[in-house]
Amino acid sequence: MSAEPRINDRIRVPEVRLVGPSGEQVGIVPLAKALELAQEYDLDLVEVAATARPPVCKLMDYGKFKYESAMKAREARKNQAHTVIKEMKLRPKIDPHDYDTKKGHVVRFLKQGDKVKITIMFRGREQSRPELGFRLLQRLASDVEDLGFIESNPKQDGRNMIMVLGPHKKKTEAMAEAREAQAARKAERQGHSPDAESEGEIAEAPAAAAEAPAETPSEA
Repeated sequence: MSAEPRINDRIRVPEVRLVGPSGEQVGIVPLAKALELAQEYDLDLVEVAATARPPVCKLMDYGKFKYESAMKAREARKNQAHTVIKEMKLRPKIDPHDYDTKKGHVVRFLKQGDKVKITIMFRGREQSRPELGFRLLQRLASDVEDLGFIESNPKQDGRNMIMVLGPHKKKTEAMAEAREAQAARKAERQGHSPDAESEGEIAEAPAAAAEAPAETPSEA
């Protein structure tokens, strides 16, 4: 079945509750009268509530209505924030430098408003020391607690141990902050453009000349 409403001659009822172009209530009128008014206004008769008794119809420019609805839906999809789950893999005996690098990635993901799945990979004899992975996950969670929280506690999954960190900030907030930061950087670059600097030098020159002491005539 089509999701679009019935319009004009597709409406098959003896009478309708009519709403005018500006939202005014016209009342219950015969379908023929409603179609006649639609022609007078050069508009469409659109069924907006088919289950009502009688059905509710409105006079509108249906083509314009569809276009505006499509644009609003497109803008809503554009601004819609999707939380993404990133993944970061570590070894129980990770090198300090590698740990700092991995932690930096986790920090970046959380700042972006994304969740992070932390996976500790055990190999060989490491599987008999799950406490190493647990302590590493607890350490990482503590290091980034200002940005995220433990959404899913550490748990063993075969040879791996998994923990999920959730961001304190919502994705929409992170996106808004990123846009503001980008705009600020752009404004700063424009403010330090070569033209602006040369204008500043020109403005300073007269001031410097005004401050210079006048020469006194030498005595004859």
